[in-house]
Amino acid sequence: MDVLSDVITSMRAGRPHSSRRREYAPWGMRFPASEGAGFHVVLQGSAWLIPPGGAAPQRLGVGDVVFLAHGRGHALADDPGTPLADVLPGPDGSWPAPADEPPPDPEAPVTQLLCGAYKLNRARAHPLLSHLPDAVHLPARVGAHPALRAAIDLLGTELRDPLPGSDAVVPALLDTLLLYILRTWWLEQPSGGPDGHPAGWAAALADPAVSAALTAVHDDPARAWTVEELGALGGLSRAAFARRFTALVGEPPLTYLTWWRMTAAGRLLRADDAPLRSVAQRIGYASEFAFAKAFKREYGVAPGQYRRQAG
Repeated sequence: MDVLSDVITSMRAGRPHSSRRREYAPWGMRFPASEGAGFHVVLQGSAWLIPPGGAAPQRLGVGDVVFLAHGRGHALADDPGTPLADVLPGPDGSWPAPADEPPPDPEAPVTQLLCGAYKLNRARAHPLLSHLPDAVHLPARVGAHPALRAAIDLLGTELRDPLPGSDAVVPALLDTLLLYILRTWWLEQPSGGPDGHPAGWAAALADPAVSAALTAVHDDPARAWTVEELGALGGLSRAAFARRFTALVGEPPLTYLTWWRMTAAGRLLRADDAPLRSVAQRIGYASEFAFAKAFKREYGVAPGQYRRQAG
């Protein structure tokens, strides 16, 4: 599995949710803070995003996508001055759409929105997502991002006209849409380094040497990787690779390897009841004792206790 897909899989918890909404001016919705992430797509009309943290409102037009990665409260409205009504999530964390009733004023401007929510495990927030801004805004542009647009169209169609199989199709499309949103944003980041690559984690994914090392670590976390071996994958010396990896990822290669091993271990412990010795071997520990010691240092609890709490 590639790094971006692996990161999303490791953080995801529960099923994603989505809905189509039709709003007639004046309208305003306040979304509370949550453990997950969310997105909004304007299908018709326009809207104003009132971001978290007191940032200036942003106008959204038809086709615009906004992704709220950190679960902070935000609002949408037809106008920044419109009073806001709270949108209360359902028991499953979804944002239910209102009943589609005739507008009180047939002449009122209408806005159609596609909204979605992902439940994420914030306890092991991957830096790849943690480094995103509060609001990722992807403006619509003619001919740009055809794959992202196709995913939006497919999801919107399934929600508008559900057919047999929609219960399986919609979650898959939501996962696909999330990956396209993130891929699109990282590909659009401006150049930030001497090689013309973007900055931050976008640079880590774009840098051939660092990306090769990350892929290797994610593909085979159990291997006893050395910095020299990881650097050789991208044709760099040990010292040059260590400097580049640390600068782009934010921590040394073997520190990240340990962090990812423990993240993978937590996922394995939540997923099944395999013996601890088996989990230890799958992430690169020769003994159950060494694994348990490392796991407790990272999570604050023993692996068995973590598994019981997760269950």
